[in-house]
Amino acid sequence: MYKKILFGLMFCLFLIVLNTFGQAVNNPTANPEAVITDGNVRFTVLTARLIRMEYSENTHFEDKASLAFINRNLPVPPFKTKKSGKWLEVKTDSLTLRYLRDSGPFEKKNLQITFLLNDKKQVWYPDMVDTANLKGTTRTVDGFEGTTRYWDGKKLELEQGLISKDGWSLVDDSDRLLFDGNQDWDWVTERNTGNNQDWYFFGYGHAYKDALADFTKVAGKIPLPPRYAFGYWWSRYWIYADREMKELVSTLRSYDIPVDVMIMDMDWHETYGLTSNNPEKTPFNGMLGWTGYTWNKNLFPQPDKFLNWTASEKLKTALNLHPADGIAPMEDNYQPMVEALDGDTTKEGWIEYQLSDKRWAKAYFEYMLRPKEKLGNDFWWIDWQQWQESKHMKGLSNTFWLNYVFFTDMEKQYPEKRPLLFHRWGGLGNHRYQVGFSGDAVISWESLAFQPYFTATASNVGYGYWSHDIGGHIDKDKELAKDGELYLRWIQFGTLSPIFRTHASKSDVAERRFWKYPEYFPMMRDAVQFRYALVPYLYTAARLAYDTGISICRPMYYDYPDSEKAYSSDQQYMLGDKLLVAPIVSAADKQTRLATQTVWLPEGQWYEWSTGALLEGGQEIRRRFSFEEIPLYVKVGSIIPMYPKVSNLQDQPNEIVFSLVPGGTDDIRFYEDNGDGQGYKKSAFAWTRVKSEKTASGIRLTIFPTEGVYQDKPEKRAYTLNLLNSLPVEKVLVNGQSLSDDAFPYNAMRLTQVIHTGNFSLDEKVIIEVEYQTGMLEQQEWVNGKAGLFRRLEQLGEQLRLASAKNDWGATIPNPILNLISTPTYMEYNPEKAISLLKEMDNGLPQLQQWLTTMPQISEEKAIELVNYLQFDAVITEKEEQTLQKDIR
Repeated sequence: MYKKILFGLMFCLFLIVLNTFGQAVNNPTANPEAVITDGNVRFTVLTARLIRMEYSENTHFEDKASLAFINRNLPVPPFKTKKSGKWLEVKTDSLTLRYLRDSGPFEKKNLQITFLLNDKKQVWYPDMVDTANLKGTTRTVDGFEGTTRYWDGKKLELEQGLISKDGWSLVDDSDRLLFDGNQDWDWVTERNTGNNQDWYFFGYGHAYKDALADFTKVAGKIPLPPRYAFGYWWSRYWIYADREMKELVSTLRSYDIPVDVMIMDMDWHETYGLTSNNPEKTPFNGMLGWTGYTWNKNLFPQPDKFLNWTASEKLKTALNLHPADGIAPMEDNYQPMVEALDGDTTKEGWIEYQLSDKRWAKAYFEYMLRPKEKLGNDFWWIDWQQWQESKHMKGLSNTFWLNYVFFTDMEKQYPEKRPLLFHRWGGLGNHRYQVGFSGDAVISWESLAFQPYFTATASNVGYGYWSHDIGGHIDKDKELAKDGELYLRWIQFGTLSPIFRTHASKSDVAERRFWKYPEYFPMMRDAVQFRYALVPYLYTAARLAYDTGISICRPMYYDYPDSEKAYSSDQQYMLGDKLLVAPIVSAADKQTRLATQTVWLPEGQWYEWSTGALLEGGQEIRRRFSFEEIPLYVKVGSIIPMYPKVSNLQDQPNEIVFSLVPGGTDDIRFYEDNGDGQGYKKSAFAWTRVKSEKTASGIRLTIFPTEGVYQDKPEKRAYTLNLLNSLPVEKVLVNGQSLSDDAFPYNAMRLTQVIHTGNFSLDEKVIIEVEYQTGMLEQQEWVNGKAGLFRRLEQLGEQLRLASAKNDWGATIPNPILNLISTPTYMEYNPEKAISLLKEMDNGLPQLQQWLTTMPQISEEKAIELVNYLQFDAVITEKEEQTLQKDIR
């Protein structure tokens, strides 16, 4: 009780401080001990691998924050300065900078920096071209099909990133606008004029993660989104009414599809035209404009009651905004806003968009947006597609400034909430204002195939929360737009990406309701439910992104910088520290109904989650996947924290599941907080350490007492241990006490040993000791890949039943085949015979083709096809092998 009261008082104090200072917690003025000034130049040693370099013709050096770099007051790293003849030298543990004194602006002849790349000295100088930059991201993929814009063939260009294979990068901040440092609300201001240079040099070799950590030290952390943001976002551009939205949610729930966020596209509001066809500027239902702030009462008669309903259903809402057209005279609250701006309007009476003006911005939020927020709107989807630069301040990106103003307004006004924003990328520094809306991609396999690379590469500028239109937006090809297989594979990628939101244009064929694709619906639902199960793992990775600057979704070269395959395997990525994902991004073979994916597995032994196969790393593999299967890999021994089945993320379940593949050891921490609010920036959170070890007869899992306090932290919880790819266990002890047999059921179909504990205090250490039958631990290889085989045998049985029913009502399936298909059932009833049953199945499989041909309905050709369906490794043709060898060389 006292602990809760103390926490409440501390939390309130934190909110008061945060509300008072807002963005001012960052300090753009560097520690004087890190600064070396010499005439017209100033060097600031920010870290051992990051140096700020300034030249000013009037010696006016800038201490204000720029829009990208907001914090320069860092712990001063060890460095030495010396003046040797005409040269000034600054030396850290990693860099040596030399500048020819009194020689003017930086150029090749007067400035150089030496750094290490793979233990070899390299020299950088101004004007050196970064030919190996690994890129960052871009504002939008509007109209693009993969990397090509469909109407003019223009190629999509990504901006430069912060990391390069060359081991260095340079950010020129010279022309970037500044923040004025105002305590009320930090606002944009111009730089002093003159011949000035303001550069940031990153010299890190291939320590890419260190480069990103340094970047977020000076450019701000990657904010942790609220927990609900990691759930499913429903979105579709459609003319929905109140009743239809409620029916949609009811149907989602009836189909057991979890959902957390409802996005309401632009038809929630009235649209006002300003054209000769509409001289009276009255509401209309046509397409003469996008901007609007007044509820369409024909669709939502009582918005307050609708938003009360979403809150009661534990749904978060976001309303779509297109702010560019300004404020029409017919909008609600138009008159008080005009008065706040002293009557400043256009000749037609419209209030012109001017977010760069602080007075305008404050009035805009007070009169246009705050009323909707008070009704219950949780965050905003800003859909800015107009001019990129402000008409009122040269060089100010409208996209960046919208993101900054909306995010920090929410941060200031609602300290009990965690700011969330949904908008496009606005340039370096925009990582501080998540989540990204990637824009209107064309519905095609090419668009899907580009998104894994695009999402992972954005982490090179810290932009870790892209939200794509899962399923695609523009229905250029009507047949593809209604292709259930394409939508399924897009969903599977979306569930294993940072933000999962389905969407489509106002199209008559681009359907986004899963149940409208009955052939693929079960797999779609499974993918969504798996996403929710992974949330503890993803949320921990999101916290680590805040702490370290390493985004959830990142390229392979972060962990394997010295492997060439890490750079060329651009359709796969690491999702957090443990999971490797290589989404299916091409259609399945029409005959086999299996899709092929090539995956590069780094050194080590990897578990293929959907098939149960153990695969050796250090090689490129080529595998075939059914519609149920996703190429997802985890290293043997890894512990993955998960949820049991949940339907919503606003409540924290009173159980945690640890999934583990026997065969190794691991030691992790998983993260928790109350899911919302800004206390996570201080001390309102908790970590739980979990360690696995091999023992003589099995496995020991130790769950250490949880460290930390946060609002609504549970006092007790239960644990479930899932041993994946496991034979049945004989005995389980929890804190020395034996569990009854019904507390550790064996799932033979998935070859998973499930172990349930009772409830334990979070202050208590819990030790789960698992013991196998004598000799069984050494024979785990018998289950390798069998879980996937069991599923495909079950599907084979369905095909044979259909064939039998179609051709002869009295026909049946040969008993030897039924015996193969029933193997997991036999194992479930007789777990002690698991190995002998698996051996029996292995002995029978070579005869399957022969048994199939005894069925009059199955031809020799069909039998070969059915047997091939059970093969997971794809055959590589001679031509493909030559291509692979060429890539390796």
